Amino acid sequence: MQGLLRRLLPALYAAWPAAAARALLARRAVPALPRLMALRPAAGAGEGEGGGLLSGGGETPEHGGLENVQKKKIFEENKKETKQMEEPCPADSVDSLMAEMPFVDTDIEDKFITHTTSKINIKKKRKRTTGKEIEDDTERKKKKKKQYQPNYFISLPITNPEINRSIQAVQDAVIQKDQRFSKAMVHIGSLHVTMFVMHLSNEEEISIAVGALSDSKDFVEDLLKGKTVDLSFQGIHHFKNEVGFVKLAENDHTAILKEIAETMKKIFQEKGILAGEERDFKPHLTFMKLSKSTPLRKQVKKIDPSLYEDFKSHYFGSEILHRLDLCSMLKKKQPNGYYYCESSIVFGKSHEADLVKEALRRETQALLSRLNQIKELLCSPEIRTKISKELFEDRRKSNSKWKSCIDSGSPNA
Repeated sequence: MQGLLRRLLPALYAAWPAAAARALLARRAVPALPRLMALRPAAGAGEGEGGGLLSGGGETPEHGGLENVQKKKIFEENKKETKQMEEPCPADSVDSLMAEMPFVDTDIEDKFITHTTSKINIKKKRKRTTGKEIEDDTERKKKKKKQYQPNYFISLPITNPEINRSIQAVQDAVIQKDQRFSKAMVHIGSLHVTMFVMHLSNEEEISIAVGALSDSKDFVEDLLKGKTVDLSFQGIHHFKNEVGFVKLAENDHTAILKEIAETMKKIFQEKGILAGEERDFKPHLTFMKLSKSTPLRKQVKKIDPSLYEDFKSHYFGSEILHRLDLCSMLKKKQPNGYYYCESSIVFGKSHEADLVKEALRRETQALLSRLNQIKELLCSPEIRTKISKELFEDRRKSNSKWKSCIDSGSPNA
């Protein structure tokens, strides 16, 4: 408030009439009068000690000289005060000048400062609240991230033995160069392509997800329209040198796979399942990752691409889309190394069906080959004669045995 008054007083004082200024000067000069009167002796005062004073109010020369000195001193003080009043009002005169103002009884300072302080407090409060909200929001996000960590996924299993053998060869080559990476390898039975992930917190949500997977079958078949989706795997790449994977060749079949993933994800989301991620779907086949082993992660920060340099352009084979599984990340895996499967949908041709057909064909060919050998043996005269002789000898021995039994009257006859 004093700062405000210091800015206002010079202007206000300059606007005052000269009479007001003189009145203020006269008021300030009043305190000097008692000093002057104190120096004057009382009328009719008697002589003092020493007999130096005149009676009847007379003055000695010495006394008159002293009075002149005091008057001169008072005049100089008044002149000095007048000069000070002509100068800008200093800080120490604020209180006295305030008494002359018409708004002296108005508590402007309280009103102004209260209002200003209120604004400052509001700003501080808002700032404080905003910071708290940011902290709460951060904690909420951390809690949400922990609470909704993916624990299930839709898997496209790899069933082609050619792909499995090729990936096994890559893994063996890497381990041969650096034995530590044996802990980073994905089990051959676990090989798959992840369509999308989700979080299922209880059995009820698992049941809903199973239903969503079942509903997805019709949509997938409508997208396929009877066509076979043949996915080709060729070349190796990595994610931040922490995950090694086999690339899926970009073609029309890959585009259909991406469309299937998006369609299924929407079906799951419409049923209230927290499915999918913000990043784009990039189908790939992981064969090694550092996160599989915490001790290894502490030792090795990056995977050296030179470890799989010989397979960077290698063709691993193709997988025909025939099955999609709802798999758990946390439940115990199956004996073959594949994930625990809650439910599956099957469509189109599969490598498993081809394997069964191939096994039946091989068994049939083996049997036909054996039958042909038997036929050839039976067509041989020597074999025929030998077989006939053996049959004749066996029949003769049998008849002879029965005859002897009958003649002896044996009860076993």
